[in-house]
Amino acid sequence: MMQVENNKMAEKLILTQRILLVDDEPAFCELCSQWLRQVGYHVDSCHDIASAQQRLQQQSYSLVLLDLALPPSFTPQEGLKLLNDISTIPVIVLTGHADRELALAAIAQGAWDFLAKPVDPDMLAIVVKRALTKHSLENEVQQLKAQLAEQQTALGLIGVSQHTEMLRNLISRIAPTDVSVLISGPSGTGKEVIAKAIHQLSYRKNQPFISVHCGAIPSELLESELFGYKKGAFTGADRDRQGLLALAHQGTLFLDEIGEMPLNMQVKLLRVLQEGKFYPVGGREIVSIDVRLISATNKDLPHAVNTGTFRDDLYYRLKGITINTQRLADRPEDIPILAQHFLQHYSQKHQRPLQLDANALHWFITQPWPGNVRELKNTLESVAAIAQQPVIGINDIEFLNGNKLSQSSNTIPELPNETLDNQVRHLEIRLILDALQQVQGNRTHAARKLGLSRQGLLKKMERYGIQDIDHS
Repeated sequence: MMQVENNKMAEKLILTQRILLVDDEPAFCELCSQWLRQVGYHVDSCHDIASAQQRLQQQSYSLVLLDLALPPSFTPQEGLKLLNDISTIPVIVLTGHADRELALAAIAQGAWDFLAKPVDPDMLAIVVKRALTKHSLENEVQQLKAQLAEQQTALGLIGVSQHTEMLRNLISRIAPTDVSVLISGPSGTGKEVIAKAIHQLSYRKNQPFISVHCGAIPSELLESELFGYKKGAFTGADRDRQGLLALAHQGTLFLDEIGEMPLNMQVKLLRVLQEGKFYPVGGREIVSIDVRLISATNKDLPHAVNTGTFRDDLYYRLKGITINTQRLADRPEDIPILAQHFLQHYSQKHQRPLQLDANALHWFITQPWPGNVRELKNTLESVAAIAQQPVIGINDIEFLNGNKLSQSSNTIPELPNETLDNQVRHLEIRLILDALQQVQGNRTHAARKLGLSRQGLLKKMERYGIQDIDHS
C-alpha cells in the first residue's frame, strides 16, 4: 500500500517539475531533453554558466542537471562556482568516467548525486525521480518542523535541548487531563509559561486562565482576593466583589509561588480544593467552582513540610504531577534559539532589524544566567536598545556593562565547574560559530574546516539552534 502511494506521489511530481539541463554539447542536451520529456518533465537547456545563471533568475526549477566543465574556461571550478549558488534545489552533476573524484568533490559541496557519461536513459530517469521525490519529502518535513516550531513558539515553549523537548512531551500528555500540576524550579525558568501552555492545550483553553501570585498579595488581603467579599464585610467593602477563585470557574487557576502562602490560608485553600465550594468573605451563600489547579514554587516544598512551614496535606493535594524546570546554564543549547526569539520580537516591536554576531552570541551562551530566561531576555533587550548597528557585537555588550570584558571574546573559556557534556556543548558551539564567521557563513566551507560532512554540520547547527551568519 505504501509503495502504491509513493508511486502516485512520484507520478504527480513528474507532471509539475521543470528541469534545467546545463551542458555545452547541444546534441547531448537535445537527446537528454527528449528522454526526460517522454516521461513527463518540462526541460529547458543552456550551454554555459552565464546562460544558466540567467535562466535560474528568470524561472523556478525543481532540479538542475549540471556539467561541471563549461564555457568559457571549461574548468570544473566554473561549474562548482555555479553549484555553490544553487542551494535550494537538488543538483545532479554530469561527469566523464574518469572524473569520479571530481564528482565526489561536487557532492561534498552540496551536489545531490552524479551521473557518468554516456548517460543511460533508464538510469537518468531513476536518479532524477529519486532526487525529486526525496527533495519533496524533505521540504514537507521542513514545513512540518516549521509548523511545530510555530506552535511551540505560540505556547512559549522555545528551545532545542533534551530538557525542553521532555517538557513539551510531558505537557502534551497531561494537558488534556484535569490532574493537578506542581511546577518546581529556579526563578526565571518559565514556570508560568508552562502553566499557560498546559491551559492552552487543555479542553479548558477557551475558559479563563487566572494567575495568583501568592507572595505578592499581603497576607491580610489574600483571603478577600481569592474568595471575594460581600458589601459591608469590612471597612471599605462598599460593594460585592467576585474573587479570583470564582473568576477561574471552569478554567485554570494558577497559584504562583505557592510556598509563600500563609499557613492559615493553606487550610482554607485545601478545603476549597477538596470540596469545590467556599463562602465569600462576609457572605452566607455558598459558591461552587470547577477549576484545573496548577501551582508553582521555587522553594523546596518537601523541606518546608518537614519544617512545618507548609502543610503536608495541601502539598499532597497540589503535587498530582510534578514538573521540574532546569536552570538555563544546564541547557546552553537553548540559549541561541531563545536569543533569536527575543531579538526577533524586539525587532518587530521596534521595527528595527537586529541580529547577534558570532562573538556576541558566544558571550550570551557562556554566561551563567543566575536569573535564567528572564535575565537573558532583559539583558538582550538592554543590549538591543543601545546598539547602533544592525549587527550587535561584543562592543555593545561592553558598552552596556560599562567596562572591557575580562575574557577575550576570541578565546574559549574554561568551565571547570561544568559537566563534561556541557563543556563539550560550549566548545562545539564556539567552534562552529568561529568556522562560519571565517568563511562568511558558507556551510560547505565551514564543514570542511571542521572536518565534518555538510550534513553533519547542519545537524549540529539544528541541535544547538545556530542560525546562519549574515555578512551582507
